[in-house]
Amino acid sequence: MKKIVIFIVACMIVLAGCSLESPVKKDNSGKTSKKKSEITIGVSISTLNNPFFVTIKDNIEKEAKQQGMNVKVVDARDDSAKQTNDIEDLVQQQVDYLIVNPTDSSAISSAVESANHEGIPVITLDRSVDKGDVASFIASDNVEGGKMGGQYIVDKVGKHAKVAELEGVPGASATRERGKGFHDIADKELNIVSKQSAKFDRAEGLNVTQNMIQAHPDIQAIFAHNDEMALGAIEAIGDKDIVVVGFDGNEDAMKAIQNHKLEATVAQQPHLMGKEAVQTILKLMDGKKVTKEIKIPLKLKTQK
Repeated sequence: MKKIVIFIVACMIVLAGCSLESPVKKDNSGKTSKKKSEITIGVSISTLNNPFFVTIKDNIEKEAKQQGMNVKVVDARDDSAKQTNDIEDLVQQQVDYLIVNPTDSSAISSAVESANHEGIPVITLDRSVDKGDVASFIASDNVEGGKMGGQYIVDKVGKHAKVAELEGVPGASATRERGKGFHDIADKELNIVSKQSAKFDRAEGLNVTQNMIQAHPDIQAIFAHNDEMALGAIEAIGDKDIVVVGFDGNEDAMKAIQNHKLEATVAQQPHLMGKEAVQTILKLMDGKKVTKEIKIPLKLKTQK
């Protein structure tokens, strides 16, 4: 009986030790011994109800397919609790790498730490996480983009103009950073009469803008932290003479600019984000050092 107990304890110790090993087997140089066809990338997207993130997802899948790797995508639907559970499930499925586009930079930290515990490298896209070890954070320079939007409004409607701000999801790093960049300009050059979260959502953008205009009918410009909210804002505005500047450069926003409805957008390059994420994984597989923070260039798109 004593021997059986010792045997069971020994097995438990071995199993516990195995659970702490990275699913990506590596040699002494840090290179993985797995073939590309054996690699599975887990991808957690904040919401696939936003064309910007759909483009990121599509380009991750496209680049991974070209490299012969497998991809599992989950949609958090802008729910941080769901995203935490999704990531935990991917960890349990022992994916080899994780690409995460956070809904909330703080709320999903525990899930990233779970991946760290299992030795799964994590790459974050567009938004950072507050805690946990991330191999690389790939995003636009959101602070600089906020400044670009703020300066364009100053140039368009003049100093001390009355402006409103549609903020993104509270707690998201993109919300904080875009807001910071905008306020670096607006607090000195503009008169911010209203600001409120519309959660990066078009319908919310419409509703919030309607309330803003009702409370402040003399608003001259609106800066939205993303294009979806900006598109909602121009619906609410109708034929009123209010300048709206968005952020992302998605397809619907570009059409709205061409149709002289949306004034401008700080355009990101989501296709490059998706591709860069997979390229970063390839470097990790080869045991190469990767850049902790990769900035994707921004472009200001305006009416011509």
